[in-house]
Amino acid sequence: MLWRDIEAARRVLETERGAVVQDWGGKVPVALAYPNSYAVGMSSLAIHGLYRWLNAMPGVACERTFAAWDRRSGPNDPLLTLESQRPVQDVALLAFSVSFEMDYFNLVAMLQRANLPVLAEERGEGDPLVVLGGPAVSANPEPVAALADAVVIGEAECLLDGLIACVRESWQHSRAETLANLASLPGVYVPSIHQGEPIQRQLLADLDAYPLSSSIVAPRAEFGDMHLIELSRGCGRGCRFCLAGYWYRPIRERSLDVILAQAQEGLERGLKIGLVAAAVSDYTPIEELVARLRTMGASFSVSSLRVAPLSPSLVRGLEESGSRSITLAPEAGSERLRRVINKCISHDDILRATELVTEVGFESLKLYFMLGLPEETDEDIRGLIDLAREVQQVFTREVVVNLTPFVPKAHTPFQRVAMAPAEVMQARLERINTELRSAKIQVRAETIDSARVQGILARGDRQVGQVLANMPKPSPKRFERALERRGLAVEDYLGEREPQAPLPWSFIGSRVRAAYLTAERQRAEQERLTELCIPGSCARCGACPPSEES
Repeated sequence: MLWRDIEAARRVLETERGAVVQDWGGKVPVALAYPNSYAVGMSSLAIHGLYRWLNAMPGVACERTFAAWDRRSGPNDPLLTLESQRPVQDVALLAFSVSFEMDYFNLVAMLQRANLPVLAEERGEGDPLVVLGGPAVSANPEPVAALADAVVIGEAECLLDGLIACVRESWQHSRAETLANLASLPGVYVPSIHQGEPIQRQLLADLDAYPLSSSIVAPRAEFGDMHLIELSRGCGRGCRFCLAGYWYRPIRERSLDVILAQAQEGLERGLKIGLVAAAVSDYTPIEELVARLRTMGASFSVSSLRVAPLSPSLVRGLEESGSRSITLAPEAGSERLRRVINKCISHDDILRATELVTEVGFESLKLYFMLGLPEETDEDIRGLIDLAREVQQVFTREVVVNLTPFVPKAHTPFQRVAMAPAEVMQARLERINTELRSAKIQVRAETIDSARVQGILARGDRQVGQVLANMPKPSPKRFERALERRGLAVEDYLGEREPQAPLPWSFIGSRVRAAYLTAERQRAEQERLTELCIPGSCARCGACPPSEES
């Protein structure tokens, strides 16, 4: 088994350009882990950035590991590092970047495969420190608290120097001393010794200080033909369901010069440019960026677009770069429900955007909607169906409707709302399927069962984490049953949270005031819109001015 895994890792490494292979002698060995496949993990800018920054630090040797190298990887294969094919249990620091709750199952499986105790309390001297970071675990670390020696709360760039200094100074000494030193760092949560004091999300004020783009050419990644570049972080639109829009406040942008320099690096590697942001079309100098990229001879793609404003030059640039499809996200089918979620686009905005992509000549138009949103009614589903058909009358080529069940997330205005009952969402999904497929509109949907599991993990507590940690074969399909065996009621996690009820993540300071989230929930119930947040122009949510604690 071991030789097969070593050979698989070597085959992957041979396809890459830019990997760093170092001698571990006299250095702090770090395994940067992504709890999903290599193809998915190497499409994460967090992995590219952390890999570059850690390997640039004196006395640090950083390698990577993933839940699977390829489809042939088995659940019982030993966990090795990619660069030197050494056992992960040999490193000093095992640092997981976790973006999605559904990857918690892979995280548990990777610890098992590394021959490490899954529960942090059972690890001893000589075991690697297991540190977790990323938006999912930062926003609510409690479901993984039992697994983690420490959790990074917020943006890792702010913490890397202190984290590595702490590990370097205390590695191979007392584990208790190391954990105490980690807990003294701003923004680091050490569950085993935490006494309930607030922990403030760490925020990188100047994105240009840490340029973020692909550091490795990885042809086997999902976006292996692209050089990914982060344009901005955060979003001022205030969609009330969106974790990223609240967790990364205030919105910050990289300078045009920094982005163009990174684009030149990608062109020299012979790659297409992939622009990454919560909404690429919101980047302030987007028109100039598109013009400069086209002048450089660059083809480009984008991670996301807003329905309005939608730049004609950006859309044309995408088509000229070879994109055959484009995605627009109305999120909800009726204007009433879009007011509830603070999606500040109108019916006419959607049709104008459809006309633009029709004129440009895309072959396929994808419409993204959420199912089971707060305050959703059967009339809103009727609106979704009618809107999709109306779009099809304008865009007469392929129209695809993508549906994702709504999952309430911590630190958003909807953090206390109940998930829609599974039978309600299923009935509405079947109705959409029946009516749109008869109109020859494709419908693709994430499963409701998967969304329920995600909902439990997103708002779970340490009891949920204990169940997760004790699953011999962690799997979403077995999770609800495992909770019930432990005597935990699934609906307690999926249901409405009372206004004054304590939340598992209450000790995490997101920089957005709790009162503001409450007010936004009330505005949702009143179907009132909240205007665009412009950094520095107001103090409504509290994210822009420094908090009293900091």
